[in-house]
Amino acid sequence: MKVLLAPDKFKGSLTAADVAAHLAAGLRRALPGVEVDELPVADGGEGTVEAALAAGFTPVGLAATGPLGERVDTRYAVRGSTAVIEMAAVTGLEMVEPDDATARTATSRGLGELVAHALDHGATTLVVGVGGSASTDGGAGMLAALGARLTGPDGELADGGDALRAVTSVDLSGLHPRLATAELVLASDVDNPLLGANGAAAVYGPQKGADPAAVADLEAGLAAWVDVLERAGVDRARERAGAPGAGAAGGVGYACLLLGATRRPGVEVVLDLTGFDRRLAGVDLVVTGEGSLDEQSLAGKTPMGVADAAATHAVPTVAVCGRTTLTPEQARDAGIEAVHALTDIEPDVRRCISHAGELLEQLAARVAAPLLAPRHETVDS
Repeated sequence: MKVLLAPDKFKGSLTAADVAAHLAAGLRRALPGVEVDELPVADGGEGTVEAALAAGFTPVGLAATGPLGERVDTRYAVRGSTAVIEMAAVTGLEMVEPDDATARTATSRGLGELVAHALDHGATTLVVGVGGSASTDGGAGMLAALGARLTGPDGELADGGDALRAVTSVDLSGLHPRLATAELVLASDVDNPLLGANGAAAVYGPQKGADPAAVADLEAGLAAWVDVLERAGVDRARERAGAPGAGAAGGVGYACLLLGATRRPGVEVVLDLTGFDRRLAGVDLVVTGEGSLDEQSLAGKTPMGVADAAATHAVPTVAVCGRTTLTPEQARDAGIEAVHALTDIEPDVRRCISHAGELLEQLAARVAAPLLAPRHETVDS
């Protein structure tokens, strides 16, 4: 019996690697002799670099600009000429206390610094996971770190989405020269455009602390950003603002598309990077999961991506989670044969969070039960 464990993190409780380790321990107790392969994964947001490192990439550490201009220690992952960069690790929402001020001033500059560092050190393929961002600056900070020059009435423009309302010109002639030949992959499930009622500021601004006035100002800043790029003759600047994914990460998706990036679902990219298909060889069952398995999960989150990939090899998938609101029918329609939640064995949600590892090891016995049944039937016959 061989089981592949491919979970995402349980946010606020366990990393994806921790989830896999606890599941492995529980399965080995419940199924002596079982072969367990641990492959922590992610969906392009927090945990993407960790998933790459677990799959054999090498960490590259450096200091970069955090979401509010502070210096933060961060890292990305490399293997050969491929670099995996995670926005949440340098300018992520988890790094701030979201309020009106942070929503207006948060910058994507640190992400651009990581991209530049990777280019300087030989990367020719850059995978940029943009989930969990703090900024709504249209990727202006990222481009500035890569050599763009933004100016306003008083000279060089300050960082942050609110400052974009004053932008009067942009010069992209100083962009990092290696961008012209590098392959850029935007790992994101978000299909929002940059502007409008379904855009970056309107939909995601409130999650980042923006009140209605800040949302309106951020929207105005993004609109001014598109206008100035169009006036500067940037190819398809307005058209790309309306493209699916332009609104990802407060508009970093837009900046990536301007640089020629290809947008792909985050979990699909991570599964490719980690060699998921190769790891499926000889596997009898895949176990995936995340902290909350709900209707949002159905829109391309990690468990669904894992189940889809496993199904192409006719390998069944079950999921573990902290809690779930999905019906069994919804789960099966998504390719997941069964869902096992911590709340099935511990109704106290606070304890589920604080003792998630211990409870996952107990939950593994429920995952193992159907695998034991055929053996018992054979013995009885």
